[in-house]
Amino acid sequence: MREQMTALRELLDKPLTTYYLIIGCSALLLALGLMMVLSASSIEALQKTGSPFSWFIKQSLSAAVGVPLMWLCSRLPAKFFRWAGYPLMAVSILALVMVLFIGAEELGAQRWIYIGSFTVQPSEPAKLALALWGADLLARRARMGRIEWRQLLLPLMPGLAVLAVLVMIGRDLGTTIVLFMVFLALLWVVGAPVKLFGGILALAALAAIIMIRVEPYRLQRMTCFLDPWAAAQDCGYQAVQGQIAMGSGGWFGIGLGASRQKWNWLPHGESDFIFSILGEELGLMGTLAVVVLFGLLGYAGLRVAMRVNDAFIRLASAAIVAWIAGQAIVNMGAVIGVLPITGIPLPLVSYGGSALLPTLAALGMLLSFAKREPGAREALAARGPGPAVRALSWLGLGGMARTRGAGRGSRDKR
Repeated sequence: MREQMTALRELLDKPLTTYYLIIGCSALLLALGLMMVLSASSIEALQKTGSPFSWFIKQSLSAAVGVPLMWLCSRLPAKFFRWAGYPLMAVSILALVMVLFIGAEELGAQRWIYIGSFTVQPSEPAKLALALWGADLLARRARMGRIEWRQLLLPLMPGLAVLAVLVMIGRDLGTTIVLFMVFLALLWVVGAPVKLFGGILALAALAAIIMIRVEPYRLQRMTCFLDPWAAAQDCGYQAVQGQIAMGSGGWFGIGLGASRQKWNWLPHGESDFIFSILGEELGLMGTLAVVVLFGLLGYAGLRVAMRVNDAFIRLASAAIVAWIAGQAIVNMGAVIGVLPITGIPLPLVSYGGSALLPTLAALGMLLSFAKREPGAREALAARGPGPAVRALSWLGLGGMARTRGAGRGSRDKR
């Protein structure tokens, strides 16, 4: 046992552990997500479009764009992300304003802009925008030695308020919660006092009460959350059907593609409630595997934040973890009935390109930050040619790739 613990400690101490954890967990979750989107959406897609592969093809196209985007972000320096937060924040606010005028309303929420046969949900990139913009604001103040907690809220708090108000006007409570988690993560890492958190949480609770009173459907949703089976044919229908799916899976599931709930029993089984279909088809072991993968992904992001001596990287990494891991917890908690249903997707797994692309970009950014860990660049350099260089060599272009690699190495030495 002691030898195994020693081996595990040595493995965790390796400089590329974080790098490979992020790649491995992201790839497994993305592959699992594509597989589950195909299974969960096939029946409804067949009924609405005539092809069971319609939504799977759209999700595959999003992944085909998102994976190169993740790779590109992994090659960019931290300085780029510090700069990118400001225009991304401005574009997110502009897009959220556009939603109020030209956005489409579906299921009581106005969140989407239709561009041809595709839909864009501007609130998804807003999560990444807040993480980058807020991290750079606080990092600049840390560098200038002005970390006074009363100053932390300006302009960070107004920026969050603008995003939250625009998102809430579109009746998107789930995204508002995620934005709030990103904000709290930034304040926690920068060292804000506990009394500040208490005040912010009190204001958030007051705002939630007001929103519930203003919109009767939210009060109904809370009532159904407390006892969904009492309204199993009304407001508790989705929660009850999701729990039936989870309970039907047993230990190892009823088989991939064999879900019964996807036959028009469970609403939004390919997006908000894909975790239910996953539990039905792959069982408790499948759901635990997803929980472990998100846990390892969160650990990898926090490991970057702890091991890299850069204020912006620490703040941005913690914000990304709060966003992705927090959103996963809220989604899975709603499915199993311990949290209210908020309508947010399961990162990397649920259907939706608007959510997938910013998530993959954020994970690529974490990969870039992981290269800043002590000894990571040296370990990557000693690893030998990567798959891209090997592919070029198979095409007879290996000499050119090696020459370019050597040129970069000589520049690094200079």
